[in-house]
Amino acid sequence: MAGSLNKVQLIGRLGADPEIKQMVNGKSVARLSLATSQSWKDKSSGERKEKTEWHRVVIFNEGLINVVQQYVKKGANVYVEGQLSTRKWKDESTGQDKYSTEIVLQGYNSSLTMLDSKGSNNNSNLVSENKSSLPNENLNQDSSDLDDEIPF
Repeated sequence: MAGSLNKVQLIGRLGADPEIKQMVNGKSVARLSLATSQSWKDKSSGERKEKTEWHRVVIFNEGLINVVQQYVKKGANVYVEGQLSTRKWKDESTGQDKYSTEIVLQGYNSSLTMLDSKGSNNNSNLVSENKSSLPNENLNQDSSDLDDEIPF
């Protein structure tokens, strides 16, 4: 094998408002709780079933943090693209090692796109931050660019 790939793409809804905190180095970090669901019809009972998975999303990209802070709220439908990362820490009460796997958005390989429509209660604009570590690039995308009529 010539290389490897660590890439995660999710579409889901936020289970809570984003949490923005300051790190020791003075930079910000945003944490999201993202739910993805799948539903199916049980073959034996004919009953509709649903399973929800919860994902921790951590954002270090300053441009994305600004967008999340201004526009993303609980219930928002978002697309995120990042990398899986597992971190280890010691539980203070038991002294045992604990592990947490998160989707990390940082650098140019990350993106977050709000998928809610303009008329939605959650958001008035479609905002996208896309694969940029340069300041002010693609922070606010005018939603009128996306309102073209499709001929089919």
